Amino acid sequence: MQEANANKSRIGIEAGAVYSRQEASEALGISLSTLKRLISKGHLKISKPSGMRRVFITGESILAMLNHTSVEKGA
Repeated sequence: MQEANANKSRIGIEAGAVYSRQEASEALGISLSTLKRLISKGHLKISKPSGMRRVFITGESILAMLNHTSVEKGA
């Protein structure tokens, strides 16, 4: 059972999975508008196939963003 959870973060993001914007915002516990802001500022990388409106976000991208985010003391 522990091996099955090896590729999951503490919030349930799987490194090899692909998420929609809605799924990613729900997993992170943030609003869709906050997620879109993170994408537009370059904090979160996405894939967008040409000719499609749909955006794909990899679990690796989400985990990388979380690993590079710092929290100020007292926050």
